[in-house]
Amino acid sequence: MVRLRQWRSASSRSASTLLARVSGIGAGLAQSIVSHRNANGPFASRQALLKVPRLGPKAFEQCAGFLRITGGEDPLDASAVHPESYPLVRRIIAATKSDIHALIGNTAALRGLSPKSFADDTFGLPTVTDILRELEKPGRDPRPAFKTAEFKEGVETLNDLKPGMILEGVVTNVAAFGAFVDIGVHQDGLVHVSAMSKTFVKDPREVVKPGDIVRVKVLDVDKPRKRISLTLRLDDEAGAASARQATGARSSAGHQSQRSSKPDKNTGKPAAGGALADALRRAGLNPPR
Repeated sequence: MVRLRQWRSASSRSASTLLARVSGIGAGLAQSIVSHRNANGPFASRQALLKVPRLGPKAFEQCAGFLRITGGEDPLDASAVHPESYPLVRRIIAATKSDIHALIGNTAALRGLSPKSFADDTFGLPTVTDILRELEKPGRDPRPAFKTAEFKEGVETLNDLKPGMILEGVVTNVAAFGAFVDIGVHQDGLVHVSAMSKTFVKDPREVVKPGDIVRVKVLDVDKPRKRISLTLRLDDEAGAASARQATGARSSAGHQSQRSSKPDKNTGKPAAGGALADALRRAGLNPPR
């Protein structure tokens, strides 16, 4: 979505780059739009785009819905409603015996309308529904709300952590033995698989996935080795689960460590710990030798 009335000549280059990404507009046509705007002033309407050299009906059809004219001649030009659907909006306005300025944003009036009464061979029910939603909240972002973890104020380093703290964090990685969680101290903490639920968890990926926002309790902080033990079970007793996590991690990795310690076929020497050993070190455990 590009607002055509809000850039200045100094930002023409960035405007051209942005416009070039809009459907139906390439680099050459984007530069033509910028040059026309700089020479003639802000566009007063979407229709005015057709005065741009080389911007024909086909390109207009593809790009018009992504371009916004705020403060122009027609309030609909500032919405996501495509010019092809303006006749439908006129019908809606007539049915409400109102005008476009009074209708846009009028939730009560718009929700009192039946989308089915405006659907026809040209505009299907989904299109009518989308247009009514856009008129209710013009310019809304159709993407779902993006939620981020709210790191606790004053907790920024390992030294700020104390067992028993309940914090919000984001899952950064999930492994066979648990999940790593960023809690805002520049060092991910580990939620061992045994501390993910009150019931048995076979695969940590059944509980969390990368990007999930979670609440965790700090069980233990090993500052010298920069290890943080966490739990998703907020009623766990701080400091009491570290040993259980270590035992659980070693037992869950047992059969893998046995296979990794078998002699290499070529050298006859034990194989290196590899990814498993590295993962155990990250969890604050000593890899099997």
